[in-house]
Amino acid sequence: MKNFFYVINVQYLGYRFHGWQKQPDVKTLHLMVDRTLNYILEGKYFKSLSSGRTDAMVSAECAAFELFLSEPIEDTKAFLELFNYNLPQDIRALSIREVDSKFNIINNPKTKEYLYLFAYGEKCHPFCAPIMTTFLDDLDIELMKKGAKLFEGENYLWSYCYKPTEKGIYTREILKCELVENTIYTANYFPEKSYILRVKGKGFMRNQIRLMMGTLVDLGKGKLTFQDIKNSLEADSKIKMEYIAPASGLILNKIEFE
Repeated sequence: MKNFFYVINVQYLGYRFHGWQKQPDVKTLHLMVDRTLNYILEGKYFKSLSSGRTDAMVSAECAAFELFLSEPIEDTKAFLELFNYNLPQDIRALSIREVDSKFNIINNPKTKEYLYLFAYGEKCHPFCAPIMTTFLDDLDIELMKKGAKLFEGENYLWSYCYKPTEKGIYTREILKCELVENTIYTANYFPEKSYILRVKGKGFMRNQIRLMMGTLVDLGKGKLTFQDIKNSLEADSKIKMEYIAPASGLILNKIEFE
């Protein structure tokens, strides 16, 4: 049987979902996507495979999954419109393109960029909660900006993996890590100032960015020092970083296949 392969880019608000991957008895993004596909394909054979999973409450500006079909899509524009018409309002399909059988969405080399959106120092409007984390303590943002730069380049990131194992590969390269003022997301109920941690790399481990963000928050609070972060990035370091920042500020911003 000949198969046909497509890559679909989607964006979603993750706040009411238990992450991407299907799990028993909870609402996940993959479940909703597959339910919609099953409906619009009228029960015909299909399989969908994501480029990577996101945790509960994490959102995406641009995620991707591969769709395997036994019949070709005759009109991709009409297919995309029908898909969007039937998806729930917190998921939107952005684009679809055909790929060949050599393309493998999991193993294909790719870079991902994540954003972590946050504010600090005061209780924010409740409407901020789905995409922004508010840290109520006072933070030294300038120190955190310098701290973010320590993660750039090749480092040993055992300290920034949730439940690391003996077999994991922890020497990894972060192409960009910067903390900047937020100029991307605006709303009349947002606080006057908010910030973004932007992290770009080839691959990330479980809770890696949330652990990095938590470490920078502890630096900004004065609980950790610059040297503590440097020590945690040394080869074979086994320093445990305690604070995992909340999931709802994390956004998968971009995914680029090579």
